[in-house]
Amino acid sequence: MGFGHNNVLHDNHFRKDWQRRVKTWFDQPGRKLRRRNARKAKAASLGVRPLSLLRPAVRGQTVRYNLKLREGRGFTLGELKEAGIGRKAARGLGVVVDHRRRNLSVEGKELNVARLKAYKERLVVFPRKAGKPKKGDSSADDLKAPTTRANIPLPAHYIPEAPRKITAEEHEFAAYKTLRNSRAEQRYEGARKVRAAKKEEEEAAKKK
Repeated sequence: MGFGHNNVLHDNHFRKDWQRRVKTWFDQPGRKLRRRNARKAKAASLGVRPLSLLRPAVRGQTVRYNLKLREGRGFTLGELKEAGIGRKAARGLGVVVDHRRRNLSVEGKELNVARLKAYKERLVVFPRKAGKPKKGDSSADDLKAPTTRANIPLPAHYIPEAPRKITAEEHEFAAYKTLRNSRAEQRYEGARKVRAAKKEEEEAAKKK
C-alpha cells in the first residue's frame, strides 16, 4: 500500500509487550460469589429490618424518559407531612428524606403520599424494651404476625388501555389545528383585549 502526498512515514511500534498490559477478567466468578456472600451477611446483620430503604417514585428526566417511573433519592417534607411522618422519625423507620426535592405535580405528590401510607400500614415497630412499649410501637399481635422484608414495589408507570373502536367524535377531532388555534389565541389575547377596549371607548364617545 502506497502513501499519497509528501507525508511523514509511519513509525509503527510493534515491539511493545502488550501481554503485560492486557486487562483480564478471570476473577469474575469469584467476585460474583463474594458479592452474593456480602449480601447474605448484610441481610443477616439487619435482623428483621427491610432489606432496602423506602424511596419515592419519581419520573425520569427529559421527554425521552419521563414516561418511566424510577426510585428517587428521598421523600419531600410535604409528602412526609401529609403522610403523618415526622422528618426525624422517618430516618428511624427506614424512610429516606430529601429536603431539596420539590413537588412539581399533584399526581406525583399523591402517589408518594399513598406509598408512604401503605408502608406505614405494613410497618411493624419493635419496642426497644419488651416490657415497656412506647407510643407508636406495634402491639403484641402485630409482632407475632407473619412479616415480609421485601419493600413496596414501584407502581406501573402507565395502565394499558384495552383496544376499542374509534368514536366519530375522535375521528373528526383535528389535533394539529386545535393546538395551532389555542397557541394563536394565547399569543394574540393581549392585543385583542386592547382592541376590544379601544372599540368600547370609541362607541362610548359616539353615544355622547
